[in-house]
Amino acid sequence: MQRRYLLQAAGSLPLASWLAPRAAFAFEGAELYAGERALYDEAKKEGLCVSFDTGPEWANWKSLFRDFKKRYPEIELTYNDLGSAATVVALEKMRRRPQADTAYYFAASAVDAVKKDVVAPFKPLHFDKLPEVFREPEGRWFTIHTLNIAFLVNRKLVRNVPAGWADLLKPEYKGAVTYLDPRSTGVGQVMAFAAAYANGGSVDDVKPGIDYLGRLHAAGNVQRVEGTTPYAKFLKGEIPVWIGYENDGLKAKYADGMGDDCAVVIPKEASVAAPYAISLVKNGPNPNAGKLWLNFIMSTAGQQLFAQGFVRPAVPGTPLPADIAAKMPAAPQIRPLDVVKAAARKAEVDQLWAQVALAGK
Repeated sequence: MQRRYLLQAAGSLPLASWLAPRAAFAFEGAELYAGERALYDEAKKEGLCVSFDTGPEWANWKSLFRDFKKRYPEIELTYNDLGSAATVVALEKMRRRPQADTAYYFAASAVDAVKKDVVAPFKPLHFDKLPEVFREPEGRWFTIHTLNIAFLVNRKLVRNVPAGWADLLKPEYKGAVTYLDPRSTGVGQVMAFAAAYANGGSVDDVKPGIDYLGRLHAAGNVQRVEGTTPYAKFLKGEIPVWIGYENDGLKAKYADGMGDDCAVVIPKEASVAAPYAISLVKNGPNPNAGKLWLNFIMSTAGQQLFAQGFVRPAVPGTPLPADIAAKMPAAPQIRPLDVVKAAARKAEVDQLWAQVALAGK
């Protein structure tokens, strides 16, 4: 999935409005949480919520926009699609006159936003249910969904679908495995930590994961290392096994025509969940509408909509319809990635990986 990275001067960021029919009345029935109606009443005085980096085709944001509008018809939602790093840059540039109410990004960028003091504390619905590494203690960011490392397998090109990391070392996968460069891509970094957990390491000890990748290269089983997403190549049948994100495999399988030719495997030894987070922007123009939007995102209804977009809800125990649950079976071997610790080890990952993967080149 390609994300647009549009970096523009503060004050000229393009916003598109999600338009939906305006209902005559506010929501009916029971509140989703205590105080919801009172918060809506305050948000109606603002009438607008500006949501940065929530492009509608990514992670099923379009469905969250739609259902938010149905429940809160007097709040207009506007959004843009900047990309994680560019979102933090934009927030910093406009810190004196913030234009955004909420900001969504890979959690490593959320950590950066906290350091730059451009986001505010807010603990939404279900905040305390999140793993500790999936939330900033005061609520300056919190995870709303994850992307998980998986094997994306083209059954037409592979006789036996690998079940785990050890399988990929077998001779039958010679020249079959593609993954992304850990030095330049987020998914490559995350994959290195997944391999570490699978081989006796952890986020505090990534060397076992890098050593595993070295063995994979030494066996001749690596087809190529990519610098950008090879999704189109996978769809075209050019990649037998891609170590990537689960949601790309599910999209290929259920939305982009591969069907049963695509297998999506969470490796049995271990995987990791990459957290995607959101924040309330410090001094945003519509704080009550922003809080209403964040609570809706973290509600059971909002979390279920993410699952329909092939990304896993962050709130543990979110009930999913049977057809969605079948596409994302329980995988207790998935470990929540501590992005603060992972980011601190980036230089180590880069150096160790270059030693094992580029040796002799």
